[in-house]
Amino acid sequence: MAAKKKTATFESALEELEQLVERLESGDLPLDEALADFERGVKLTHECQKKLASAEQKVKVLMEENGQVQELPFDTPDEFSANPGAGDAE
Repeated sequence: MAAKKKTATFESALEELEQLVERLESGDLPLDEALADFERGVKLTHECQKKLASAEQKVKVLMEENGQVQELPFDTPDEFSANPGAGDAE
């Protein structure tokens, strides 16, 4: 079971985190179990954040500008509105 924790995918870590939240929100856990679940949840949250940050760095949008291909980070939606013809219909 320890190997599962090391090689957990983002989706499986998120699913486990959701289950932990449900258990904690039920309020039926003894304090020791609630604390252990909370600690596990914090670890899963950090794992998910790392995986999302890694994926964000890998995701790039290619945009052609003046005949040149320009690589932009995914998190720049303002660049799309600057695309010729995208919002000039007014």
